[in-house]
Amino acid sequence: MTENFSNNLRSLCADRGSISQICREIGINRQQFNRYLNGTSMPSAHNLRRIARHFDLNEELLFAASAEFGPAQKGMFPDLGDRSAEAFLAPYRGQQKNLRRYLGFYHSYFCTPSWEGRIFCSLVRFSEKDGLITSRSYENATSGDKSVRQISRYEGLVTMRGNRIFVTEHERAREGSVAQTILYTAHRQQLKYLRGMTMGLAWRPYPHPYAARAIWKRLSERVSAREAISACGIYPAQSLQIDPTVRNYLNSPSGFLSSKDST
Repeated sequence: MTENFSNNLRSLCADRGSISQICREIGINRQQFNRYLNGTSMPSAHNLRRIARHFDLNEELLFAASAEFGPAQKGMFPDLGDRSAEAFLAPYRGQQKNLRRYLGFYHSYFCTPSWEGRIFCSLVRFSEKDGLITSRSYENATSGDKSVRQISRYEGLVTMRGNRIFVTEHERAREGSVAQTILYTAHRQQLKYLRGMTMGLAWRPYPHPYAARAIWKRLSERVSAREAISACGIYPAQSLQIDPTVRNYLNSPSGFLSSKDST
């Protein structure tokens, strides 16, 4: 039974990535968890319940023979019931250590079908609240003839998997859209730019989903809120008002930067 448990636990962890991250999400000491994986120790009833809950499995299934565990695990769709909200939030909890160095303000740049041929700039803030890393975004764009104006506000949650940052936001307006952005840093010690992809729903001329290259530039603490907001809007693709690193990244067919642009 002990061997079945350790084999099944290793199988579950192999599909989830970092053992350290799993331990943080469950709330179990890494050394103790290693003993479960090695089969040298068995969890208490309390810890067993926490492990089963984390992987959304019945406790009994964790002790099943390997021949039974694989098919049962793949075919199992547990009824989360009242735990559905908590199950959604689980990947976003315990991220303070991973993401605290990213807290602050950013200008987010991307291209959208709503403003074809232009670069869209919005303001984003990462904050820490109630054990979660949150995001708040502000968009403000006006057409050249002043006939069209777009103002949107989003809020959401942030998590990190490996070296990727995942931002899931929803528009605060009723029946607003949901957007997903995935970012990474070119170098671990370089926090000025976050590059990646954003996915959302076009605002005009008609709504349809899109995915576009995105790059975020961290703002200096010396930049005032008024300055940060006033820079939001739409710019020509080759505008000299746009940071050259941002401009080159968004306009490059491959999305790769030369070494001189990665500083």
